[in-house]
Amino acid sequence: MTASPPPASGAATPSYPFSWSDPERAKAFAQWLEHIAERHRLLPATVRLASADASFRRYFRIDTSDAAMTRIVMDAPPAQENSAPFVHVAKLMRAAGLTAPQVLEWDEAQGFLLLDDLGRQTMLEVIDPADADAARPLYAQAIDALIRWQLASRPDVLPPYDRALLERELALFPEWYIARHRGMRVEGQLQERLERSFKLIVENNLAAPRVYVHRDFMPRNLMITGGPTLGVLDFQDAVHGPITYDIASLMRDAFLSWDEDFVLDITVRYWEQARKAGLPVDEDFGAFYRAVEWMGLQRHLKVAGIFARLTLRDGKPRYLADTPRFIAYIRATAGRYRELTPLLRVIDEVEGTQAATGFAYGRM
Repeated sequence: MTASPPPASGAATPSYPFSWSDPERAKAFAQWLEHIAERHRLLPATVRLASADASFRRYFRIDTSDAAMTRIVMDAPPAQENSAPFVHVAKLMRAAGLTAPQVLEWDEAQGFLLLDDLGRQTMLEVIDPADADAARPLYAQAIDALIRWQLASRPDVLPPYDRALLERELALFPEWYIARHRGMRVEGQLQERLERSFKLIVENNLAAPRVYVHRDFMPRNLMITGGPTLGVLDFQDAVHGPITYDIASLMRDAFLSWDEDFVLDITVRYWEQARKAGLPVDEDFGAFYRAVEWMGLQRHLKVAGIFARLTLRDGKPRYLADTPRFIAYIRATAGRYRELTPLLRVIDEVEGTQAATGFAYGRM
């Protein structure tokens, strides 16, 4: 879509119940909204903040002249956010049969997008962590969406989740979590153990078959639509990579933890449906689950680094409060496999903890 021209100069900037740090951007937003309001039956005076995420993007909800229908406006400053991947992946998801936002307007030059509204509640908001039985139907819907997405996979459509990207992501953990958050030097034996472990993790991850990967496929980004399908959001970083990634993301959530029995149950359900659909998962569930755990380990290390960076660089401390969940994930997986003992030693040193006594296995 091409950028929408602003209305005549001098249009008044309406007052919104949220702050704009840049008056010029506030004015540009008001002009753009006024320009598209009639075409989409928008009521600009009803704009209110819907959500914000870890990036520079913000989302607003706006009413229309149809009392039963609202729209979402994305504010994505082009200097910080490239909206082209969001638009591209949204089309791919809708073509794959997923419930993803339709991009109704896109002012590419200014970074304003008008989207349809998938709902007000995330899957995370309606889950009761104490009631696994009630959560199963929602996870079944999530698995259905994930398999549709993976079945649509084609090479050379999305960026590759290759060795270079996996290694860059892992490097966030020593740089931001260990060095900057914990204040420890990454050198000597600690550095050697990390490098040895990271090499094993990357090799294991690269061995997995490749499909479309959402990269943040978790209950916080899945919307309750009121219908039989979940809406899917926050997909702009999608890549072509390991089939193990999104199921690991779904079951080892950034904001919600389940016991191992529930994680195994849902992962088995995904694996069975994926096999039936012809997706390239390992025929042996034990081997597949091992690969999922090693893929999850890469994600946990990355996210711990990202959450530390969000706090220390971007002034968003609420994310760092969830890092103990990721450290627990890392310790649990590293403690399960003998090859990852060096990583377990690193975590014990960084966190000042003692390694749990027990058995470690090379394979499940």
